[in-house]
Formats: sequence, C-alpha cells, structure tokens
Amino acid sequence: MLDILSDKKIAVLMGGLSAERDVSFSSGAAVLEALKGAGYDASSIIYDGPSLVKDIAETMPGIVFLALHGKFGEDGTIQGLLETMGLPYTGTGVTGSAIAMDKAITKKILKYHNIPTAEFVIVKNSSSGMSAAEGFGLPAVVKPPTQGSTIGMSFVREKGEMPSALKLAFSHDREAVVERYIEGREITAGILNGESLPLVEIVPKSGVYDYDAKYLKHDTEYICPAKLSPQLEKRIKATALEVFDVLHGYGYARVDFRVDNDENPYVLEMNTLPGMTSTSLLPKAAAAAGLSFTGLIERMLEGALRRG
Repeated sequence: MLDILSDKKIAVLMGGLSAERDVSFSSGAAVLEALKGAGYDASSIIYDGPSLVKDIAETMPGIVFLALHGKFGEDGTIQGLLETMGLPYTGTGVTGSAIAMDKAITKKILKYHNIPTAEFVIVKNSSSGMSAAEGFGLPAVVKPPTQGSTIGMSFVREKGEMPSALKLAFSHDREAVVERYIEGREITAGILNGESLPLVEIVPKSGVYDYDAKYLKHDTEYICPAKLSPQLEKRIKATALEVFDVLHGYGYARVDFRVDNDENPYVLEMNTLPGMTSTSLLPKAAAAAGLSFTGLIERMLEGALRRG
C-alpha cells in the first residue's frame, strides 16, 4: 500500500451514459477488486444520470478513479464536474479529454504538428459530404468521431459499401471521419506518468480489430513487447509522447498506431481513459514493464494526487 494513498477514500466511478457502459463496468469491477484486495478503502459510484452529483457528494471521496469510457465520461464533462467539486481524479484533464475524444479534432491537430496520421476527410450528413466520402480512395475506414471501442466503425473496400458505412457513423455522430486504411500492423503505445511502456502488437484472428475482437471472441493475439526493429520501436515511443504532449494528456493514455509495410507509423488516436479489463492493452504493457495490475492502479492514483 502506498503511503500517499493509505488514508484516502477511493471511489471508482463506473457505468455512464455512453455505448461503452458495459465496458466501463468491466474496467471498474477489475479496478475495485484490485484496490480492495490491496487493503484500500475503496467503493464504487455508479453513473446513471443526474443523480451522480448527489451520489458523489454523499460519498465524498478523497480521490476518484475514472473507469468511464466514451461520451459523458471520457470527453471532459465528468472531469469538469470533479474539478468544480474540488476532487482529484485520474487521467487527463478537461481540455485534453475533450480534444482526444473527438477524432476529427485530433487528426486536425496531428496534421498541424506534422505528426503522421492516415489521410482523411471529415464529412457531414449532407449531399456534399456524401460526395466527398464517395470520392475518397479505397480501402477506407469510416467512423464516428466521438465514439470509442470501434463502435460505429466500418471498413469500406468497395464503393457500394460507403453509404451504409456513413449511415452507421451518422447514427452515432453528426460528422464522420473517413480515413485511408493502412495495410500493415496495429501497434499501441502505453504512457504512464510521462514514460513510455513496452509496445503491444494486436493480431486479431479475423484481421479486423473491431468490438467483437476486443471484447467478445477472445481469439485476438497480443504480442508484448512487440517484435519491432529498435529504430521503429524508438520512433513509435517518441511519437506517442509527442502526441500525448500536443493533445494535453496527463497521467496516462494509450496511443494507437498503424504501421505500414515500409515501417512507417501512423497515429490513429489517443485514448485518455484506456480500458482496465482482463483483455485491456495498457495493463498488458505495464505487466511487460514489471508492474502488476494493482501497481499500475496505484501509479495512476498517485499521479492524480500530484496533478499541478
């Protein structure tokens, strides 16, 4: 048990109103079990709606572990609420959370800073938007900007698939991001308190790392540390830290990449509240660095208490 946390009442905030609510419960349950197992004074707060403010006030924790995912949890809204209540919380602050949650804004910032990201176009639900999307090169990935866990995402390999992909994306958001699909490898870079963790390569059996591959099928292979050349590993880690900086990350995050067949890495997105389930990638990276699941949680909470 860390001294800095020994006298703290810890609340694990889980649930939420997004499409990732079930994933949040999985993350929250794992975190809560680890904290209780280590002897901490930890309890859960379930986010179900407007009663959240009352529930937090009644519990009045010394620190909040955010196990939320998606809208109204990962987008700066809860972070702002906790700041107005004067409560320390884990992860990135209001500004960085809002930026990173929106993939359209993220890609614009990456482009401004000359950080490699897949070629893209942002389209609205209009005739001109449809035309721009249909004129985009294939294969492509279509996704709603503010969803996580690949919810609402489609792979488009033929022109006739584009309308249904856009329809799905627009059912979640008023815009859609259409980006070039990069043939190659999927690599994720974990960051913890300013340090890069060992890289993870994701190898889904189906070839597509979608919601089923992440949470349901359990047949995805995770290679950690990823088998990369020293030069490529160094480049990905340095790029991840740069992304973390320009997107105003704090504490911890996960930066996802596609690496093409010429070993050129392209940033997909940054997750400010990465999953904490048994199959989640940040805990795998931490384990490869010699850090237990409980140790990872402690480092996250310690970072929150040291926030400037």
